[in-house]
Amino acid sequence: MSTAQPSPFANTPEPPYYVVTFSSVRTEGDNGYGAMAERMAELALQQPGCLGAESARDADGFGITNSYWADEESLKAWKQVVSHLAAQRLGRERWYKQYKVRIARVERAYQFTAEEGASHGE
Repeated sequence: MSTAQPSPFANTPEPPYYVVTFSSVRTEGDNGYGAMAERMAELALQQPGCLGAESARDADGFGITNSYWADEESLKAWKQVVSHLAAQRLGRERWYKQYKVRIARVERAYQFTAEEGASHGE
């Protein structure tokens, strides 16, 4: 009997919506990063307009997190949340060698799932 794993993909609605792509290179060591990253992920999901997130990091410290937002106002409000501002400051001081943020409006989205055998939304 197999146990279904939760999908690593955010469950986003039909477009349009916004994506914030945060690409980063970490410094050595955790230095409190793991706990803060978990806290920020949970807090973001509680914000009005947050649709979900997807995140991955390789062994060399390069990571990408995509967070999805219903509208531009929601993502701008998240940028100003006090705890998030503190995490941003600590990120620049302790956790990141480099990062880049990109924001885009998603106009079209589609997916493929092998079990279903078909693409959806193309």
